[in-house]
Amino acid sequence: MLEERIITCINCPMGCRMNVQLEDGAVKSVTGNTCKRGETYAHQECTMPVRMVTAVVAVKDSPMPLSVKTRTPIPKAKIFECMKELSRVTVSRPVHEKDVVLENVCGTGVDVIATRNLL
Repeated sequence: MLEERIITCINCPMGCRMNVQLEDGAVKSVTGNTCKRGETYAHQECTMPVRMVTAVVAVKDSPMPLSVKTRTPIPKAKIFECMKELSRVTVSRPVHEKDVVLENVCGTGVDVIATRNLL
């Protein structure tokens, strides 16, 4: 079955609007991209989209939360599950930038890490 999707690339400021043709879930062609990164993004976005997740977690004995992010992108379909897991996390000081706050979030193999020091 032939399917056509129009997507906007988010890999650079150009924001190319691309036409992606898929057949049985596989990318057959990409047009409208002005660089190779756009074609790569189209393949990823149409076959298994991933996103970085940024959030905050609670800090014990502090009204100020700690900002965190996934070390690498996770499947887009896991974002809400990831946020639910993070809502149950509370950290204690000290925390250093890049410390692991939550290992293997949602079984993705990706850790959630601190984005700043909290001493």
